[in-house]
Amino acid sequence: MIQYLARRTLHAIILVAITLTISFAILHLAPGDPLVRFVGAGVDPADIERVRRSLGLDERLPVQYARWVGGVIRGDFGTSLAQNRPVRDMLADAVPRTILLTLLALGVQMSLGIWAGAAAARRRHARADRFLSFLTVALYAIPPFYLAYLLMTWLAIDRHWLPTSGIATPGLDAGGVAMLADRARHLLMPVLVLGVASAAGFARYARGSLIDALGEDFVRTARAKGLPEGTVVWRHAFRSSLGTLITVTGLSAPFLIGGAVIVETVFAWPGMGSLMVASIYARDYPVVLAVNMLGALFVIAGNLLADVGSAWADPRAGHPETGRE
Repeated sequence: MIQYLARRTLHAIILVAITLTISFAILHLAPGDPLVRFVGAGVDPADIERVRRSLGLDERLPVQYARWVGGVIRGDFGTSLAQNRPVRDMLADAVPRTILLTLLALGVQMSLGIWAGAAAARRRHARADRFLSFLTVALYAIPPFYLAYLLMTWLAIDRHWLPTSGIATPGLDAGGVAMLADRARHLLMPVLVLGVASAAGFARYARGSLIDALGEDFVRTARAKGLPEGTVVWRHAFRSSLGTLITVTGLSAPFLIGGAVIVETVFAWPGMGSLMVASIYARDYPVVLAVNMLGALFVIAGNLLADVGSAWADPRAGHPETGRE
């Protein structure tokens, strides 16, 4: 087991390095100049070149890459070209908000997905199964931005139940429970959009995994003993399918991170996604690289944790050849 975890951790580190190298190369080789915003009437080209030299943008690409990697190792992500702020401070503001959004959405995904998948598996080929299958496929097919605009129109514009955007009500001077309630109102729609969209696909995997588990001999034995159906499903079949569901949860990390970019942009949620979009438009290379690096780390860490969880739920996953370390 320890060798398996060490091997998977080494693979994750290599994958992070490859991802960051490719991202750095693509970003710097793309057409455009990050200093183009300084170009205008009355701007001396010598001043622009002076700024370019001060930022190290006149050096060769391998030199820039080595300097950037060295800074990242020291925890220094550089300075934002657009806001002239340390990128580390910008990430300190944005990252916790995205983590909060994605964790809550993951909770919605797992809760709704497991419930819908279990309900469909228990009533396989029945009317409830067909309805839930149609509903999950329809929700999975709806783009997150379209679902966001539907909810925004229904809950915010037509009924004025929830705010349309932001993290807090402007000018609200409140603390304690009132402040938490205001934050929850702003967070509800982004979490629902991201969580419901991902729960639809998760429910399909949960249904298939539970159907396979319900056909196993130990489940038939449990039913022959006269155990209640709920006990058979949740204590026996669900435990057997837990390894698959953990793996699927880890694989949903890219969907959640990618969906957060769209959801944060639509709802003006000041997280990593909206920061990435604004930085791309501004050609703010240091911020784009830092956000991309953290996004890659989150995705790879999610898959690594899923591997660890699968190995814990099913020891045979620790060594595919022998079933044990």
